Amino acid sequence: MRVVADLHIHSKYAMACSDAINPVSLDETASQKGINVLSTGDVFHPSWLKELKANLKDEGNGLYSISKGGKGTMFIPSAEVSTIYEGRDHSIKKVHNCILLPSLESAEQISKELGKHGSMESDGRPQLQMSSAEFVDIAKSIDKKAFIFPAHLWTPYFGALGAMSGFNSIKEAYEDREKDIHAYESGLSSDPKMNWRISELDKYTLISNSDMHSLPNMGRESNVLNLEKLDYDSIIKAIVDKDTKRFSCTVEYYPEEGKYHYDGHRECHYSVNPEETKNSVCKVCGRKLVIGVLHRIDDLADRPAGYVPKGSIPYIHAVPLIEVISYATKKTRYSAQVKELYSKMIESFGDEYDILANAKVEKIAEVANEDIAACIDNVRNDKIKITPGYSGVYGKLDLLSGEKGVHTEKTNQKSMSDFFK
Repeated sequence: MRVVADLHIHSKYAMACSDAINPVSLDETASQKGINVLSTGDVFHPSWLKELKANLKDEGNGLYSISKGGKGTMFIPSAEVSTIYEGRDHSIKKVHNCILLPSLESAEQISKELGKHGSMESDGRPQLQMSSAEFVDIAKSIDKKAFIFPAHLWTPYFGALGAMSGFNSIKEAYEDREKDIHAYESGLSSDPKMNWRISELDKYTLISNSDMHSLPNMGRESNVLNLEKLDYDSIIKAIVDKDTKRFSCTVEYYPEEGKYHYDGHRECHYSVNPEETKNSVCKVCGRKLVIGVLHRIDDLADRPAGYVPKGSIPYIHAVPLIEVISYATKKTRYSAQVKELYSKMIESFGDEYDILANAKVEKIAEVANEDIAACIDNVRNDKIKITPGYSGVYGKLDLLSGEKGVHTEKTNQKSMSDFFK
């Protein structure tokens, strides 16, 4: 059974997130995207937990579904938690952690305990005065099946290995509870080939999730599993075991499109490729640059670019359909024209992943237009260009140049059609 799972999202109760996010809209969007399993996000927020209880039914296997008239999406209770504390070196540490749970009851119990360390109502992603190790300790003491992993590992501000974290390993970040960390989230600004340069990460499973703040961003990264049985335990086991027969691949954003790939200074519109020069200050104003993911990984790498570890899980790059349509039509992704074309394509072909992987280019041109068809064909053949993102600015896509992009080195990357047939 093919399972496509996006295991890190947010609700309308998280800061800077869309009010359109609710359990029913999540279910409907997941169906359009081709996602079978979706995390609930923000399960520790009392108001969101109340909505989840009102709209979801327990399937009895660690998963939940919409109680009435749903599209079949299975939900896993989940949350992102920000731990903020003073480290042993007396510097302030800030790390974002994700947690998956097998029941809403466990989530409620853990939330009550975490509430002793900060407000659970002010943000869907609670900011707690505690270390990441303490967070793991509390969660595992209440539910042994709690599955915790570092969120967006390389993000400069809140990634466990980001440039500002003060940590150089997951062990440093989680201390004696590192033994309970079996996976990490690569984040939008890195992909597997970048992470493979660091041998210390081989022991953990790389997973990819959307970290969506609005519905169109769901599934921009995800995990493709092949399971005999669909339940919470099987999903967690497939991740922990790193068995490529059960964990087929990750779907990846092009890392250059992520908003922290290059070093840069947003205010001055200045960015720099750290592979060419590792400047620490902005040439325009002289202030410190935000050190990006590419730079940070290079600093910690002990392997050359292009190294592929034995037994590594394959990956594929994809550009979300709504971004393709937006680029081709020169309209914002929230415009009426883009939304109409997106709905028309879903109605004609099926879900988004199937369109990106399998729909015939000629048919896409008939249903949508030739530019959209050409963009999808170019993405399938890695013939795109991207101006890399930096300092909170997303990268800019060029999907119609028809020129070979930056991902030409040999890896075990496959095409989408290999996994979405």
